[in-house]
Amino acid sequence: MKIKMKVIINIIFAFFFVISIANAQTKVIATTTITADIAKNIVGDKFEIIHIVPVGGDPHLYEPVPQDAQLVAKADLILVNGLTLEGWLTEFIDNSGTKAKTVIVSEGVKPVKSEKYNSPDPHAWMTAANGIIYARNIMKAFVEYAPENKMEFEANFAKYKRQLEQLEILIFQEIEKIPEKQRVLITSHDAFQYFGRHYGIRLESILGTSTDAEAQTADVMRVQKVIKETGVPAVFIESTINPKLLQQIATDNNVEIGGELFSDSLGELGGNGETYLEMLKHNAVTISYALKGDGTEEELAQRGIANGDTNEKVAMAKESNRMNWGLVAVIAVFLLGGFGFMYKKMNN
Repeated sequence: MKIKMKVIINIIFAFFFVISIANAQTKVIATTTITADIAKNIVGDKFEIIHIVPVGGDPHLYEPVPQDAQLVAKADLILVNGLTLEGWLTEFIDNSGTKAKTVIVSEGVKPVKSEKYNSPDPHAWMTAANGIIYARNIMKAFVEYAPENKMEFEANFAKYKRQLEQLEILIFQEIEKIPEKQRVLITSHDAFQYFGRHYGIRLESILGTSTDAEAQTADVMRVQKVIKETGVPAVFIESTINPKLLQQIATDNNVEIGGELFSDSLGELGGNGETYLEMLKHNAVTISYALKGDGTEEELAQRGIANGDTNEKVAMAKESNRMNWGLVAVIAVFLLGGFGFMYKKMNN
């Protein structure tokens, strides 16, 4: 009886050991959904990529929870935007006791300085050109960490770079469709300076580069003055910011809400802006259509940036999970068979 119990305990231990091996991957922690998505395009299935700030969360105001500390403590690499975005992060990493290397993914970006706060604007990811810089920095970090996968990481980067270059052309084309006088983008917070300076559109916002501030009467009056002077037909809300103030400004000034833009977070899986590429495309097409003020029905349909392959992506993810657990099951059966054989030998 004692021998039987010992064998059963060994089998159980072996089973969970196999599961832990099958799921043991390099853990890469990204602060934002945007950085995490870029990283996934470079790494393929080699590493596990996890983001701290959830989809729809505001990285300016995020307050880490205990589970975040556990993730960071077990991380192998930490991908940080930098440029003062994650003010909460440095102390958090220090207190976690992690030995992970921290990589600043915006390194090499020419920062835009906030005139009001004399600090860098952290929203460098808002252009496809800077997205290439982010992707290259992430690729280099992965190659340094796992040089045996160098060729795969470089090939993934080259493919992703081509996609971003094509998107860069599309965004310029969309902005060119807007009459020059109406190339004025009015948003909740100042997250589109890189976008505006790069693609040629004037930026006006209620809040500064951080959402950690209260709207001032002077800022509201400034934006209303811009609307009257330019005749801009629309203003834009953001997915991570309460839209009430901007909706009131739109009503008071008889302009439209041009649509919802993504600035600090990707969109929900299956919706608009679910990937970094789709986020940039959605923003450009939405801005272009609304500021032209005379879009066709076909262009209206394009604003949704329909994700026709979303169901396919979800199905592929589920199939991948099934394959992983299938492998675990096969190994477990093999081990159980081996232990069964050993048990029979011992009894004989």
